[in-house]
Amino acid sequence: MNLKILIPSRVFADEAEVVRIVVDTTAGSMGLLPHRLDCAAAVAPGILAYEKAGGAPVYVALDAGVMVKAGAEVLISVRQAVGGVGLPELKAAVKRDFLRLGEQERAMQTAMVKLEGGLVRRMAELQHGKQR
Repeated sequence: MNLKILIPSRVFADEAEVVRIVVDTTAGSMGLLPHRLDCAAAVAPGILAYEKAGGAPVYVALDAGVMVKAGAEVLISVRQAVGGVGLPELKAAVKRDFLRLGEQERAMQTAMVKLEGGLVRRMAELQHGKQR
């Protein structure tokens, strides 16, 4: 398989002859082998593991994104990726950076909903005041 990991600023990894991939999705862990059927999945923050023929596993910490397998091509597009360090450091990076960002985004979305609700309420009050 050919594995390509994309982040917004660049191609993070482009690997050929990958024989096995394990990625965390929102539905759980998913394993990909060369002859697996084509699929798409939402990637959850976690650790991606892949192996090339006869090589040791390579680990990459991924943020949320999407994964598509079409034939021998596996494309993973995520917001952030970290590699080149040991597995314990990658797990810490996922907890520290990727999961915290998700919490911050949820808090921001909640604040935006409250602001929008307040704006709509005030506009309705103004409109109602003009009709009197």
